[in-house]
Amino acid sequence: MAKEVKEKDNGAAQEEYTAKSINVLKGLEAVRKRPAMYIGDIGSRGLHHLINEVVDNSIDEALAGYNDRVVVTIHKDQSVSVEDRGRGIPVDMHPVEKKSALEVVMTILHAGGKFDKNSYKVSGGLHGVGVSVVNALSEWMKVEVKREGKIYFQEYKRGVPKAAVKQIGTYKSENTGTKITFMPDKEIFKVVKFHFDTVAERLRELAYLNKEVTMTLKDEAEGQEEVYKFKGGLIDFVKYLDENRSPIHKPVYIEGEKDSTPVEIAFEYGDSYSENIHSYVNNINTIEGGTHLVGFRTALTRTFNNYAYKNGLIKDSNKITLTGDDFKEGLTAVISVKVMEPQFEGQTKTKLGNGEVKSAVETLVGEKLSEFLEENASIAKKIIDKCMRAAEAREAARKARELVRRKNALDSMHLPGKLADCSINDPEHCEIYIVEGDSAGGSAKMGRDRRFQAILPIKGKILNVEKAKINKILENIEIQAMVSAIGAGIGEEFDHEKARYGKIILMTDADVDGSHIRTLLLTFLYRHMKELITSGKVYIAQPPLFKIKKGKEELYAFDEEERDKILKRFKADAKGKDEKVVVVEEGDAAEAAEGVEQQPKGILISRYKGLGEMNPEQLWSTTMNPETRTVLQVNLESAAAADKIFETLMGDAVEPRRDFIEKHAKYANLDI
Repeated sequence: MAKEVKEKDNGAAQEEYTAKSINVLKGLEAVRKRPAMYIGDIGSRGLHHLINEVVDNSIDEALAGYNDRVVVTIHKDQSVSVEDRGRGIPVDMHPVEKKSALEVVMTILHAGGKFDKNSYKVSGGLHGVGVSVVNALSEWMKVEVKREGKIYFQEYKRGVPKAAVKQIGTYKSENTGTKITFMPDKEIFKVVKFHFDTVAERLRELAYLNKEVTMTLKDEAEGQEEVYKFKGGLIDFVKYLDENRSPIHKPVYIEGEKDSTPVEIAFEYGDSYSENIHSYVNNINTIEGGTHLVGFRTALTRTFNNYAYKNGLIKDSNKITLTGDDFKEGLTAVISVKVMEPQFEGQTKTKLGNGEVKSAVETLVGEKLSEFLEENASIAKKIIDKCMRAAEAREAARKARELVRRKNALDSMHLPGKLADCSINDPEHCEIYIVEGDSAGGSAKMGRDRRFQAILPIKGKILNVEKAKINKILENIEIQAMVSAIGAGIGEEFDHEKARYGKIILMTDADVDGSHIRTLLLTFLYRHMKELITSGKVYIAQPPLFKIKKGKEELYAFDEEERDKILKRFKADAKGKDEKVVVVEEGDAAEAAEGVEQQPKGILISRYKGLGEMNPEQLWSTTMNPETRTVLQVNLESAAAADKIFETLMGDAVEPRRDFIEKHAKYANLDI
């Protein structure tokens, strides 16, 4: 190869690198050429992002004070309409582009009123690439605008206008607005199928954050319709997040403006052990927090401590100092700020960096919370008492950590003895399989590629961390092993950049017990190593359920549908001849195979009871070989929705868990 390159370098026929080599993609061609750069991916996530882009424009109109309703309709053909009662996109001639402003907005990247602070004081769309990208990735799009008593219309095909903007009618009501209807392009997206629950999560969230707006979602194909309108705003949001917990007081609500930064906060404490806090900037979920969250935490800690000492709730004889960590246990909070020019940073560009926002939030919360505590002494005492108990648990957890560290110091390289580590030290190229059971762990150890794959077997079901204090969590042997193996700490000490592996892959049996163990593991990672998930390092292995054998040919199926397709193909290959089909559990496969092999055209379908019943070669080829395996990446589309699901599945309340399982039983998959 090197020689071939050298010959090309010296050859006279080498193509010149000149101005002719520079390709210029006109209009929206760049979007269609590399759609993932603009919407993340071309799977389900990117598909649903199209709706979010259009809805964000309508919400920006609400932030500007001009819109109180958004209606999203999923039509039977999977096209989508988004209609609002905003001002309507301008249709007059653009002074520079010399075409209708509507056409400019719909066909040119980064064109819109959000860049003019006279039109929009604040706006969302952190990942916002504009409605023009939705237009580019749609087979067709139609736009209707109501302004000044007239109705205007324009239609596009894959981002290109079919004709100029034209007036198609008039109206007499005072309502203005925009209606956009689009059909995602099947040439771009793998599957065009919108899911009601996925769209509903975002619309519900927006309705909580914008209490003046009514959000309506209709699905004509499924016959579903829901309306989201929450007059209580963030108070209702906190109650929704906490409906499976038992709060110890009514929600505390703080609203005001400091240094031209509107701030709105609601929070309450419950009887749980985990923190459940969600922060937003201009309706964007800042999953990595930022300066607004720091300001809130600082004010919360200082104000409660001042009140506690002032009123004798903490005395020097207690020998306990309440820290910020103590005020996190059982806290559910929603923080929403509006910032004119937000600056974002962090792993996923969802961490607010504006320094002035910290000061604004800290000052406002300090003032408002002090007033609330003085007027609600009984609530203040309940919260302080809970935080005192958290401080005692924190001290016990510190001692437990020290015990774990001392124990690890005696182990070789501070790693658990049952860990079969890999030889490569570069985390970017390493992965660890957390495997259910010693039997499967043994097969995985023998079948793996020792250079980059590590195996950590765990026994049975780990502790349900949703119901346990941190000191109890740290005492659990299996959790200790995972913390030591991953090597990035736990809880507040956790730093995902110190993780010893670039991929953490959960591999459990494809049965009810396996699903339960997987959910327990995900709950632990979400609550105490959340950055592993937000940074995209957590995956779920997909072992096959069936092995289908006909003669010397063996194929694997990961579900019943795939099994039936393979079986149909085998039968078709036999050209209609009657085949003997033997269905067995994997443990009986050898005995059954003897009978089938006497029938030259027989088909053997083996169902695996568990991972441990695969030999090392089978486990490698089906589940661990990067060239052939399928793994699911765990991500958080909505942190609030994920938190709600974990609390529902793993919390104390039985009724919500039963309702959730009954509603989602048809999907037979409770993974996040």
